[in-house]
Amino acid sequence: MLAAAPEFGQAHIIVMGDVMLDRYWSGQASRISPEAPVPVVRVKNIEDRIGGAGNVALNIARLGGRVTLLGVIGDDVEGGILRKLLEAESVACDFVVEPSIRSICKLRIMAQHQQLIRLDFEETPLNVNKEALLTRLARHLPGSDAVVFSDYGKGTLTHVPEYIAQARQAGVKVLVDPKGVDYERYAQADVITPNLSELQAVVGVCADENGLIESGRSLLKRHQIGTLLLTRGEAGMTLIQDAHVHSLPAQAKDVFDVTGAGDTVIAVMALAVAIGKTLHDAMYLANLAGGIVVGKLGTSTVSLLELMRAMHGERDSQYGVVSEEELARIIARAKANDERIIMTNGCFDLLHAGHVTYLEQAKALGDRLIVAVNSDASVRQLKGDTRPINRLQERMMVLAALACVDWVVSFEEETPERLYCKLLPDVIVKGGDYRPEEVAGGDCVIKAGGEVRILQFVDGQSTTAMIKKARGEE
Repeated sequence: MLAAAPEFGQAHIIVMGDVMLDRYWSGQASRISPEAPVPVVRVKNIEDRIGGAGNVALNIARLGGRVTLLGVIGDDVEGGILRKLLEAESVACDFVVEPSIRSICKLRIMAQHQQLIRLDFEETPLNVNKEALLTRLARHLPGSDAVVFSDYGKGTLTHVPEYIAQARQAGVKVLVDPKGVDYERYAQADVITPNLSELQAVVGVCADENGLIESGRSLLKRHQIGTLLLTRGEAGMTLIQDAHVHSLPAQAKDVFDVTGAGDTVIAVMALAVAIGKTLHDAMYLANLAGGIVVGKLGTSTVSLLELMRAMHGERDSQYGVVSEEELARIIARAKANDERIIMTNGCFDLLHAGHVTYLEQAKALGDRLIVAVNSDASVRQLKGDTRPINRLQERMMVLAALACVDWVVSFEEETPERLYCKLLPDVIVKGGDYRPEEVAGGDCVIKAGGEVRILQFVDGQSTTAMIKKARGEE
């Protein structure tokens, strides 16, 4: 349906809704507790992820869109973690901080990639300052292309009719991921995205397809909503309007975890609508993205490269931009096939001939080359506030297009030491005048039987020199 990559970088979107922290404690469960008939999990990893409306914003940012997130958090550690995680991903945060509440946190205990229990830390409905949110929304509406209202029923969108009215008055497209059975609250929205069970909770269980479509149309007419995008699990998606209905089959081959899939769907819909795509094309992209994200563990996102591969029927490709978890599994399979894994890292802000030569030399040392790329926040720490020139997803896409590069992964820290110690490649390659013992993570790899190799950069080639030349400083 679409051949070229959508230019999501042109979109500026506001997301407003319930922001929450998704926390994962993961480990092994090999015995039953003597205290009660429950498994004992020896926790080996603790991970914080962005959830709720924050995950919608994160999906938009990772696909290249500009996004501002509005919501309510507490004046607490979890709220600070949320802000830090979001800003590291180039999500602009304009939160109302309420000292009287605690930020929402959902703790999931995992063993062998299975969720054993979820513990919710929240005091809802949230104490919401409506005027503060209206002020923030009005501040960001000029220049925005769409607003997403992500309703998880926690209280941030208690006054959503007023927020929708404000957005429509500004001439901005309104998309809503609804909650509950009172859809009058979402009147005048352009697009709503309930799943099948959510819709049937409002209109009742329908006897057949025609009944479902007519019930959807009746709902739209009753509340003056433009379009209903119905997500139907293994049955795919259906776009319902007053005069038209369009359905697509599900794209997921393996469903691993549906957590956050709705966030991805509405994020892609908003991006596509914001850059002027038809609703049919927006639905097509959202369907592909939803099929990708349900194959991942936990609250996840989709990269632009993954979406492009899916557009060209290459969703199961072994190469390209991957998550840290995916890469760990890929490396295990590669090593089982006696493949020699080479790994290097860098900012790779403006790719030049020196970079390409260096990466080709690195690849020649083994069978597979992995490039770890500094996140935008990490680049700013290293290079200053004027860098990076290109955002993380753009830098990763360019690297993934090189024939010598097999996989590209990102990391948040100033150095990739944690990543190297976790993945344990056969060889770490570093460019410059380093000694092997000075390379971050090198000690872990050497202890595991690997090695560190130092390569010389090509003389006269550097990103800094390119920037100075472009600015006429040379």
